[in-house]
Amino acid sequence: MSTVIRVDGVSKLYRRMAPGYHLRTLKSALLDGSLTAGLRPEETIPALRDVSFTVERGEAFGVIGSNGSGKSTLLKILSGILRPSSGTVEVAGRVAALIELGAGFHPEISGRENIYINGVVLGLSRREIDRRFDEIVEFSGLANFIEEPVKNYSSGMYVRLGFSVAIHTDPDLLLVDEVLAVGDEAFSHRCLRRIEEFLARGRTVLLVSHSLGLIEEFCTRALWLDGGEKRLLGSPRRVADSYRQAVAEEEGREHRRAKEARESELGQKEAVRPAEGEAPAAPTPQDEEPPEEEGAILRWGSRQAEIVGARSLGADGVERYHFVSGERVTFEIDVEAHEALSNVVFGVGIFTPRGVECWGTNTHIEGFVSARLEGRATARVTCPNLRLAPGEYLLDAAVHARDGNPYDYHRRILTFTVTSQSGGVGVYYPEHEWSFGGGITWQAQPE
Repeated sequence: MSTVIRVDGVSKLYRRMAPGYHLRTLKSALLDGSLTAGLRPEETIPALRDVSFTVERGEAFGVIGSNGSGKSTLLKILSGILRPSSGTVEVAGRVAALIELGAGFHPEISGRENIYINGVVLGLSRREIDRRFDEIVEFSGLANFIEEPVKNYSSGMYVRLGFSVAIHTDPDLLLVDEVLAVGDEAFSHRCLRRIEEFLARGRTVLLVSHSLGLIEEFCTRALWLDGGEKRLLGSPRRVADSYRQAVAEEEGREHRRAKEARESELGQKEAVRPAEGEAPAAPTPQDEEPPEEEGAILRWGSRQAEIVGARSLGADGVERYHFVSGERVTFEIDVEAHEALSNVVFGVGIFTPRGVECWGTNTHIEGFVSARLEGRATARVTCPNLRLAPGEYLLDAAVHARDGNPYDYHRRILTFTVTSQSGGVGVYYPEHEWSFGGGITWQAQPE
């Protein structure tokens, strides 16, 4: 195998354009050969920082990362649209790039004319374009619109035409950004089949996508960019799992910050609580019929007993909001009774963000009969193996009387994330294994 792409220590800086930052003159930029040379670090935005990797001929190489991580900047450097601020890039052979929606198209002229312009830009002669024109149009499925100006095309039609031209120029290297996500399902499948044929002929593909499943299934290696830096390079599954883990941990931190903000808001409300001996305010109709506004903190009840805190704990007792399916998880609820109560039930429920009830229970269902609740108390429910499928989940917590009369029902009191080594459909993730017999064999998963 020979190397098609060699990226060595590549960095790319952009000059900040906001008011108050130093503006370079054309003369100084020409003398220094750069718009960013001589600027202080705070006057630049680093899109890429010291990135190095190689791509071999015949590889399908994936690039993943969050928005703003430098993926599109990397593709523009590889395609020659941008120059790196430092480092070197070597690309062998003819390159075709699908980087931005509508890039390379003139909106005022027809699809036919744009095919010829793009074909010439990608290195074809007019005679070669004539020979491939019908095939390009047939693959795009735009025969009825090919004489229309492309400004009248939808975003999906842009992608159809751009991909069709690019793949029919017979490049050595195809660079594809997330633009394929704009196309419809049938056309996306057609594109992937054509890319597989392209790879089978020994050509090379570099694919940027937010679809981790596509990267795992399609690519032979993957690169994770994080804040413009190379975070991990290796097998697609390993890289995708590491990325998922990092995203879930960050979501867990966000859940914790949101919970702390809610608790802070609750503390402010406690400051205006009725004085000792004064009866709490009677529940209003709004309390009894909880509102359903998306994202609202939904809460109702008499507040004779009040939920003052809730948290999720791992097996080590440490508070966190990211778990792997099958882990031991404990949910703790802190309650304060503003008067002595003998009729008390604690309850919890787990829901998806769309409101699908995954599981719920309470102390009354499970045979606990309260004798007295006074002052502060903590209730804990532990799931030794919380086998939820990967996703986001919300916890409802409640303290109420046995007849259901609510003292405090707090919906969405906390949010947590669940990940797993593999996928599934639904909300339940049972422990399971596959076995096979007869004339079937499987390839080993890459490490």
